[in-house]
Amino acid sequence: MSDAAPTIGAPTIGAKVRAGLPRRRRAERRFRFYGLMSIVVAVSILGLLLASIVAKGAGAFVRSEIALEIAFDAAVIDPTGTRDPAVLARADYAGLIKTALQGRFPEATSRQDRRALSGLLSSQAAFSLRQAVTADPSLIGTSDRVWLPAASDIDMLRKGALPRTLDGGEGRLNTAQLAWFDALDGEGRVRSSFNTTLFTAGDSREPEQAGLLGALVGTVATMLVTLVLSLPLGVAAAVFLEEFAPKNRWTDLIEVNVNNLAAVPSIVFGLLGLAIFLGLMHLPRSAPLVGGIVLALLTLPTFIIVSRSALAAVPPSIREGALAMGASPLQVTLHHVLPLALPGILTGAIIGMARAAGESAPLLMIGMVAFIADVPRAITDPATVLPVQIYLWADSPERGFVERTSAAILVLLVFLIVINLAAVLLRRRFERRW
Repeated sequence: MSDAAPTIGAPTIGAKVRAGLPRRRRAERRFRFYGLMSIVVAVSILGLLLASIVAKGAGAFVRSEIALEIAFDAAVIDPTGTRDPAVLARADYAGLIKTALQGRFPEATSRQDRRALSGLLSSQAAFSLRQAVTADPSLIGTSDRVWLPAASDIDMLRKGALPRTLDGGEGRLNTAQLAWFDALDGEGRVRSSFNTTLFTAGDSREPEQAGLLGALVGTVATMLVTLVLSLPLGVAAAVFLEEFAPKNRWTDLIEVNVNNLAAVPSIVFGLLGLAIFLGLMHLPRSAPLVGGIVLALLTLPTFIIVSRSALAAVPPSIREGALAMGASPLQVTLHHVLPLALPGILTGAIIGMARAAGESAPLLMIGMVAFIADVPRAITDPATVLPVQIYLWADSPERGFVERTSAAILVLLVFLIVINLAAVLLRRRFERRW
């Protein structure tokens, strides 16, 4: 029995479809609009975050300096007249600075005033003066204008980050210090210069003396240990699982555990390092060696997964052709499959290293949160890394550490951008499309 004919006057399927097209197109336009707005909101928030960090951290790349007329008294600096570097290093340069300050402001007679007057300059000023004399002993016996680093409060005041008064009273700087600063500034004795200390010094309790060199060296040393341990092990494990391991329950169990380890919170690896490497093996605390081992464990699952994906992306025809020419399975893997998968492996390794460079939680657990003023010289020396240094400075109450925290974040972002850019360049340079 044939189907009943459509009722006269009833809309056909084509008419229904055409009637619904405007609604579907409006829904599609709304979906595209929502997607575009999501991107705009995300980029705007990211832009505001970066702008805030740049605004707070830009000041850390410059420092304020004060010029004083220093009399390089030979009786103070080199009483023996031998120009012995050891004698020059032990001279009382802080006394020369105090003499110059009191000569400029003779009204500071009381002990409290003299202490406040010395507070205009950083305690690093004496070290800077010693460096100048050691580099040029001919300064001894002469008088010259020398630019010396200002104290953190003076630096913050000149940058507008520190108010002159608080609640109608005195702020961190008293009235006399403000008057002395204004007098020096009016004479052109205050200037801004590039803050080399930020990149040439280690950590310090004084904001104007704190630098990133120790954290940078510690980061590089920790990343080298991580790379040396995780890359060979990750590639070897990936080659075995992808090319040689039989497909059975044991290999399935290994693959599941590798995938699960990639999602384990990083602090768990820190607890493992604390219990095994420090508690059981008694390795040095707060050392790049231990930090690198912990981060190697953290990145190893990622290395294995990425390497397996790169190996699986090599066409089977490569393997079949090499086997047909008489190559052994090991020769096929080492001479053909692995070189073709190397760009993807390197790209994944660099991205994994970028993740490790931004980790702080596992390193806090193994003691890399300690205050380290000296720059490490070996992987067993106490050290810190950039993320932990940022954490330490963010916890400091001094206003000068606020801009240094943001500056350290900028340096870390540049470090990560360079790593990811290297991954992109490697991908474009060596990638092959099948």
